[in-house]
Amino acid sequence: MATISVQTKKFADLEAILSVTGTEQMLIHDGNGVKVITVKNLHKGLQTDIDSVRNVLADGAGAHNSIYRGKNLGTSVTAEQYKAISDGTFAGLYVGDYWVISGVTYRIAGFDYYLHNGDTDTTKHHVVIVPDENMGSAQMNTTNVTTGGYVGSAMYKANLNAAKTKIKSAFSGHVLSHRVYLTNAVSNGAPSGGAWFDSEVELMTERMVYGCPVHSPMGDGQKDPWSAMHNYTVEKSQLPLFALNPAAIATRYDYWLRDVVTAAVFAFVDYGGLAHDAGASRSRGVRPAFCIC
Repeated sequence: MATISVQTKKFADLEAILSVTGTEQMLIHDGNGVKVITVKNLHKGLQTDIDSVRNVLADGAGAHNSIYRGKNLGTSVTAEQYKAISDGTFAGLYVGDYWVISGVTYRIAGFDYYLHNGDTDTTKHHVVIVPDENMGSAQMNTTNVTTGGYVGSAMYKANLNAAKTKIKSAFSGHVLSHRVYLTNAVSNGAPSGGAWFDSEVELMTERMVYGCPVHSPMGDGQKDPWSAMHNYTVEKSQLPLFALNPAAIATRYDYWLRDVVTAAVFAFVDYGGLAHDAGASRSRGVRPAFCIC
């Protein structure tokens, strides 16, 4: 039987090694006594356990939309992270993870939310980002009107620009342009027209935040939804961030949503978490959503 020499020193005084070949031996207590195992065999056992976890944490949007983590990813998106986004594996990225860039916390809200949506197919893999806090405050319109819907609003035409500039600086060259269906006409206090528009940064909708309409017009069994409540949208489901962590909805600040409620009112999220609405001339927070690719 081979013998192993033991250095009669304290652990801190033993010679250190920086690499192993696999043949080295380690002492293991298996519950019945002290045994010896090679580094190679120990690695095999650990690798089996790691692989079993990897099989659960699969690559792709489906799996990654189902797990909330909330890890700080740094102060910029790395080349490796952009690659994981573009190849659709989303390796190392999960809902709730975030970057802190120029004082703004940009949090992952979902993966491939818009994939294959639009009158022009959205084919690029992407991550939906929502900032933790408002990126300023602004009016939807200077008076209490919703004429022209979201597209006709001062918010869409001008008041989002400051947030857009900051976002494009933080994620230079990687903000996804894709096609979304936006309201551009209102009749009798309800959306009556819409069209496809190029989109990079937009206010969110009630569906994106709550998972369903709350204040915006809904079918009542009497009206034709297409002609009477033209409130159509590709953003038809709740963002995983808000589904997995509803606390992310309430920020202790009011922020606008883009849904038309009446001839004078748009929807917003109240600082206390209430689903609310207000006259378009009121100043509320700007908390937009956008995608990076």
